Formats: sequence, C-alpha cells, structure tokens
Amino acid sequence: MGNGSNFDQFRREESEVNNSEPSAAGESIPATDRRAFLQGAAASAVAGAAAMAWPNWARAGAPASEVEAILPEIAKRHGESVQRLQHWIQQPSIAAENRGMTEGCDLMMRMLREAGFGQATKVPTDGQPGVFATLDAGAPKTLGLYYMYDVKQADPAEWSSPPFDAALVDKPGLGKVVIGRGAVNQKGPEASFLAALHAIRGAGKKSPVNLVFVAEGEEEIGSPHFPQVVQRPEVQAALKKCSGIFMPTASQGSMAK
Repeated sequence: MGNGSNFDQFRREESEVNNSEPSAAGESIPATDRRAFLQGAAASAVAGAAAMAWPNWARAGAPASEVEAILPEIAKRHGESVQRLQHWIQQPSIAAENRGMTEGCDLMMRMLREAGFGQATKVPTDGQPGVFATLDAGAPKTLGLYYMYDVKQADPAEWSSPPFDAALVDKPGLGKVVIGRGAVNQKGPEASFLAALHAIRGAGKKSPVNLVFVAEGEEEIGSPHFPQVVQRPEVQAALKKCSGIFMPTASQGSMAK
C-alpha cells in the first residue's frame, strides 16, 4: 500500500494552479484535529506494519500465480477508474463556499459501497458531515484510512481547462492527464486507492487488511469539526482496532522508493 508514515505533507499543489493555503488566524484548532489524529497513529503504524499477516498474493516475493490474477484487472479496469475520478472531480465540493457538499458526501459514500465497504454512514457535525465506513476482509489486522472529500475554490480564469470539467488533455512529456480541481489534492490519490480495491475484488481476492474509513468535508478550511467525527463512540471503537492510519497521497510512489 506504499509508505503511509509521512503525515506532514498535507498540502499539495494542483496541476495548473499553485495555491497557497489561507491562514487560520483568529481560529482555535481543536486538540483532536486531523494532524493530531494522523500523527498520533504514526508510531503504531510503523510497529503494526511489520506484524501484519498478509495474504499470499500481497507478500513480498509472492508466487506469480498469486499476483497474476490482479494485474490484468488493473489494466482491464483502467478506463472505468479514470471515469470514476472524472465523475468525482465534476462534482464540486467546496466547503469554503458551501457548494456541492451534500452531493459530494453522498457520492463519497456511494463510491465506498461500490468498492466493497460493507457499510458507509454520514456523520453529522456542526459543519459539513463526515463519513464513517468499514470493510471487513476477515483479516487479522486492521488499518485506518483517512480521506477528505472537499477541495479548494477554483478561478476558471487561472486554468487552461475548466477546473470541474475533468478533461483528459495531452501534456508534452507526460501524455494524457486529467486536469481538474482535486486531481492531485486529493481526489486523484484517493480514487487510485479505490481503484486498487476494485481490482482486488475483481480478481476474486480479498484486501490484506480490514479497513476503518473516516473522511471529512472541511479539510481545506482547517478541519474545524473533524473531532466530532472521530470522537463518536462507534468510530472510536473501530479506530482502536487499527494498527495505524494511512492517507493516500500524490507523492506515495516517490516516498516508497
């Protein structure tokens, strides 16, 4: 699943616009904010990863026969994976403007169910809702998964392609790329993780770990109500079973090298 231990890189540049994060001057950040939530699990993630009982297909040096069934699924599902990301980008979900947040949350839950999560529920807060979901793979170990479904504002005048069109564009030196708000931060990496779950299921395999999923819709405005999501009793009980917390990022591949 890559290297999930670097929890300091929470801000990513979008492909087309380099936006600096607005300051949160005058706002008090709760003690249990997103950063504390992720960093607090980092130590146990390192220790837990070494002890995970991986299924045969996920082990280093696994026989080719164990992996061969999954790799074709990745290629076969490439088109639908790109379309899933495009559809997600095309749904604006901007907490700072209260734009598309209900639809964005509902879409997040639907994508989780389609990827194999047995239950996905909306978690009300005093702001935008969070999402809590679980995937029981019958594995001996459980991993937490953090997502954000909100994105920053976008000024179309600053983009070479409309930010919510999610157009496929040929870029010299790169090939075809998806241009859109969220393509890098953070819907692209998150959609890639969901694509992996689809490929594993399509091959008739199971995830190597159970998953406890938490998401918020206010990361881009400082996560003011995230504590109300993770402090719910049912969420706390599920998170206590986790060996660590993982957050898909655009730099995952480079960090894993």
